[in-house]
Amino acid sequence: MSPRKLNHLLRQTIDELSNNNSLNGLFLEHHDGYPLPSGPEIAEIIELCRAVLFPGFYGKSTISGDTLAYHIGVSVERLYELLHHQIQAGLCVGSKQPNTECPTQKAQELTVAFISTLPALRQLLATDVEAAYNGDPAAESYGEIISCYPVIKAISNYRIAHQLLVLGVPLIPRIITEMAHSETGIDIHPAATIGHHFTIDHGTGVVIGATCIIGNHVKLYQGVTLGAKSFPLDDNGHPIKGIPRHPILEDGVIVYSNATVLGRITIARGTIIGGNLWVTESTKPGEHLVQAKKRKTSKNDIIILPEDLGGL
Repeated sequence: MSPRKLNHLLRQTIDELSNNNSLNGLFLEHHDGYPLPSGPEIAEIIELCRAVLFPGFYGKSTISGDTLAYHIGVSVERLYELLHHQIQAGLCVGSKQPNTECPTQKAQELTVAFISTLPALRQLLATDVEAAYNGDPAAESYGEIISCYPVIKAISNYRIAHQLLVLGVPLIPRIITEMAHSETGIDIHPAATIGHHFTIDHGTGVVIGATCIIGNHVKLYQGVTLGAKSFPLDDNGHPIKGIPRHPILEDGVIVYSNATVLGRITIARGTIIGGNLWVTESTKPGEHLVQAKKRKTSKNDIIILPEDLGGL
């Protein structure tokens, strides 16, 4: 190819890529003084939060009882610096008036408000560690749960992101949960509401939608989807956003592997949903849903009903 033809093709491609008609919703214009979200900084924020919430398991390995306050202090100071910058970036990107001043003061207030919730977040995560330990006979210690189990990484990110979302921080919470999704294969939307003593066994492939409400002492297994059915559309054919469309799981529910629970239904207290089921209707308290099995006899094939199976 001649240099002249090569230059022509490159210029043509650049012009097409720069055409506004092809950039609808795909272009974030940078304005002077407006920070942009940073993936590496948000990843460091997560590591700092984990180091504060689970000292000794994350962060400095030389930490001791005598140096605990010092190390937590250093981590919190660094956390404030990074989180303030990233919250400001989220507020700037979410601003519909790009010519206004970026809300530095609001970012500071939100950062302090979040950091003040860390003691309560640790107490809540402690219940998740306990649930994971009690729910797995193979687990030998809380340390093993914190260090190795993907649910703790995923639920830590979720609880951090959820708190930021509750405070009104845009964009950053979703980035945080998607980082956990990439790391663990567990996809929890930060807007979901999840009670204490929550655990996911194994975890890969679990999806929890934005409007899910999950009670206390709930356990999921790998491959579970708590999703939505088809979306209602507005007069222009666009999905109607902001409506409750995901399941409610009450206290003590167990959902086994690869089950799919769809729509705004209520899975009542103490329900057990067996593996590989498709559930689109609400349940009664204590109900067991399993696939009926066939037992071959000398005369006929007899369907064994779920109550004949004696539970799971």
